[in-house]
Amino acid sequence: MSFSVKEVEYYYSLVANKPGEARKLLEFLSEKQVNLLAFTAFPEGEGQSQLDFFPTDPEILKQAAKDANIPLVGPKKAFLIQGDDNVGALYNFHLKLSNAGINIHASNAVVDGTGRFGYIIWVKPDDYTEALKALRGSDWSSIQPSPPGRN
Repeated sequence: MSFSVKEVEYYYSLVANKPGEARKLLEFLSEKQVNLLAFTAFPEGEGQSQLDFFPTDPEILKQAAKDANIPLVGPKKAFLIQGDDNVGALYNFHLKLSNAGINIHASNAVVDGTGRFGYIIWVKPDDYTEALKALRGSDWSSIQPSPPGRN
């Protein structure tokens, strides 16, 4: 199982939950050459959406947001895991964190169609250091294959 675990910073902004709001921000960030590792969006409260930006260079994102008067919250921390896709790939990360007594607050995963996956994991700030140790721990030999049909 080949994978990497990266500590990533993300920033978020709250926008009106209506068509075109995320598009406008993404268009502006693209014009300002902000490269993103990941982007997530989801409803947050009544009439708002939270947009999470995972930049390759946080300083470029912060400057672009400042130029456009876009309020950003952050930096916050998450994990970006990338690797070879196989049955049980996500299960193994959950097992490691569960065995360490760490709850996953939120997560998003996707395969890219070429046999690789990307997975973002959020844990509570107080659990971040222990989660990093668990995810980067060298003893992956203790990982058992996932039950059949589970990812």
